[in-house]
Amino acid sequence: MKVSLFTTLFIIISSFILPITAQEISSDSLDYENQRQKVNRLLDERNIKYGQYDESLKKRTGIFGLKTKRDMQESIDILLKIVETDQHIFRETKNLLNYKDQILSYETFEKNKIKELADDYDKRIDNYIQTISKLQKEQESLKEEIEALKTQSGIFTGLSFLLIALGFGLVIYKYFYKQKITKS
Repeated sequence: MKVSLFTTLFIIISSFILPITAQEISSDSLDYENQRQKVNRLLDERNIKYGQYDESLKKRTGIFGLKTKRDMQESIDILLKIVETDQHIFRETKNLLNYKDQILSYETFEKNKIKELADDYDKRIDNYIQTISKLQKEQESLKEEIEALKTQSGIFTGLSFLLIALGFGLVIYKYFYKQKITKS
């Protein structure tokens, strides 16, 4: 059996190119997995911050068990950190999608294996997209809560000034009333 020169060259070139391509795919898969873990860590951080926010809403250190301006400011600060984390999650998820696109762009002898990975990644990305949608809805509701807390803060400040004014008025009234009684 005679082997042609073209066949021999093809076998030699293939033996060098195919391992390099497979190595690029595994490297991109590893980058994708690292990015996915990074997004998951960010989601875990966000859950922790949201728990802190829930605790801050329950915190009432004011007189008669009311929220103080400081309590509300702490809640607002936590909400702002949640929003920043959400923005970071969006950026990192976009990077994750870019990695996915890079992985899918390779056409090698492992096409079937890559297709299975891509299907798995698509499911995960769909879950991330659902999570992002949920986070965007939560972000909107948190913004509304921030506005409500700011309004509530203004009301409590007004009530505080009113109570202080009434207290001073009562003290002044008693003072003049005692002077009126002592003069009579």
